[in-house]
Amino acid sequence: MNGLTYKDAGVDIDAGNALVEAIKPLAKSTARPGVLGGLGGFGAVFDLKACGYRDPLLVSATDGVGTKLKVALAAGRHDGVGIDLVAMCVNDLVVQGAEPLFFLDYYAVGRLQPDIGRQVVAGIAEGCRQAGCALIGGETAEMPGLYADDDYDLAGFAVGAVEREALLDGTQAAEGDVVLGLASSGLHSNGFSLVRKVVETAGFDYASPAPFAAGAAPQEQSLGQALLTPTRIYVASALKALRNGGVHAMAHITGGGLTENLPRVVPETLAFRLDRGAWPQPKVFAWLAKAGGLAEADLLRTFNCGIGFVLVVEAQRADALTELLSANGETVHRLGEIVARTGEAVLFEGAPA
Repeated sequence: MNGLTYKDAGVDIDAGNALVEAIKPLAKSTARPGVLGGLGGFGAVFDLKACGYRDPLLVSATDGVGTKLKVALAAGRHDGVGIDLVAMCVNDLVVQGAEPLFFLDYYAVGRLQPDIGRQVVAGIAEGCRQAGCALIGGETAEMPGLYADDDYDLAGFAVGAVEREALLDGTQAAEGDVVLGLASSGLHSNGFSLVRKVVETAGFDYASPAPFAAGAAPQEQSLGQALLTPTRIYVASALKALRNGGVHAMAHITGGGLTENLPRVVPETLAFRLDRGAWPQPKVFAWLAKAGGLAEADLLRTFNCGIGFVLVVEAQRADALTELLSANGETVHRLGEIVARTGEAVLFEGAPA
């Protein structure tokens, strides 16, 4: 009688090794100053001095993609979620003024499928290239019994640096500052438990034509494809705005929407007064609201509603920064201003555009 092997228990070491070899070129494509060595060691090494910092503070962030992965599995598309994973971490770093330096991923599966794994990591590498940070290491874990065969989960970890005097710590904003919003690419990576519930209760299938696909005939894009549009990475444009001067605070609009995320970056004595009609709301949000019967307050507290990133800037610098951000590929909307707080931390005026 032959004894059991690890493969008999559901873990394929050879498949894992094959995946590592397949992703080495992807990781190498993200190399930047400071990276020492490549994949394969027990730990990754980064030389902060090689980046030219004088008095740096390290800033770290970790996040996942959430149940958007269920949509990726249903649609059979796995490259975009890697971009999402990076975006959810590096966008959080840059709001404190930090330049993302390196990224690590954790990829957990029920049964390792190297082709899917390579698609996921290719997306991670693309996200790192967009953010200017290195994919410096990671971990793949095959765990039969904990995950179903086709299921997988992702976690990301990013580290950045900022000069001590340049740290945005939530104290710099002032009454009269202007609030600029950068357009999102869609849902990004939050609220998908509610999205999936709406899809289910409304009787849609992810292979069905997207009823809200902007700029394309519905038959050209499935619902799954439209919902999987990757999260926009704002790092390059945000760093240029910071270096141009006049930025007092920034916020990454993720779970909690504008309502919950904006108050985190200004003193408790200040509030945001925003014109709800100052930006066009992408069709996907109106569709979700109608198909799911969502109240406006719930929509704003769950989704980005078309604004993925916010900058609080000096009033006299608002026009110049709008021009700079636009020149760097962002769609910029002047949302409102910072006022003295007398009640709610975020005040919405008017109706959606």
